[in-house]
Amino acid sequence: MKTKCIIGLSLLVSAITGCQESTLHNNGAKGPSNNELKLSGDSTVYGLACEGCSDSIIVLLPNDGSDPVRYNIIDATRNQKVLGDINTGDWIGLVLNKKDMSVADMAIDLDQLKGIWCYTVMPKWRDANSQHREQQNQMTREMSDSLKRKLFVPREYGFWLKRQWEASSVGHVQESNSPFDENPVVYPPLAYFVKWHIWNGKFVLVSGNPQYGKDNKVEGYSDIRYDTCSIDYLGKDSLVLTNRKGSRSYYRKSDINEVNKKIKTVTNVKTKQTPQKKAE
Repeated sequence: MKTKCIIGLSLLVSAITGCQESTLHNNGAKGPSNNELKLSGDSTVYGLACEGCSDSIIVLLPNDGSDPVRYNIIDATRNQKVLGDINTGDWIGLVLNKKDMSVADMAIDLDQLKGIWCYTVMPKWRDANSQHREQQNQMTREMSDSLKRKLFVPREYGFWLKRQWEASSVGHVQESNSPFDENPVVYPPLAYFVKWHIWNGKFVLVSGNPQYGKDNKVEGYSDIRYDTCSIDYLGKDSLVLTNRKGSRSYYRKSDINEVNKKIKTVTNVKTKQTPQKKAE
């Protein structure tokens, strides 16, 4: 019996120590902690998932390194509010029940939420806003199939969610400025994402207009915008967000170099083939 108790105690100490080490690594010694970077008014409880988590219980080691706390997630599981596949050592966020602080109404695996998320966009006619839909349809019908495939190429847009709430835009393709290559179709604008947050269980994506200084380096942002979304689904390779404009599904990309790889290759070839104006 004593041997079993000693082994059990050793496993518990190892699990707690592992969580504490992960906390130090997650917060980082060189920068502010995740708690310090929280949005104002955010009551989400952040920490690491420890040994003992199940469909009914989450054992959380708080970011401050205090003792692990057990939270009941039976209703959250039943209501599909456990977002992501929570594993021991994962950085997670819990939204607690206002009447019973031992109950979590929502659990989000933030480590699983991090990464590169994309969706597909299609171009539209450059003068679409000044044309009737029937005119656009007729232009498309009269176009050869080969030209359609060349012009109406899908692109991948999205965002890259990183540590310490940093974010960046995904999907930019360098356009040719050559007058010999005036494209009759245009793609929707891509926002310049800079931060992401969780706010009481909501996902917040922050964007702005970059302000460039010397050497064309970004020195700040203007017109900061906060897009608040509900997280409807979070899986290993799938994410569904809903905001005031509607829902959008995202798929995960494991390598930033794979985003828009095909269209970037085509664009680079076209740029090389573009006639250059001779110097006078």
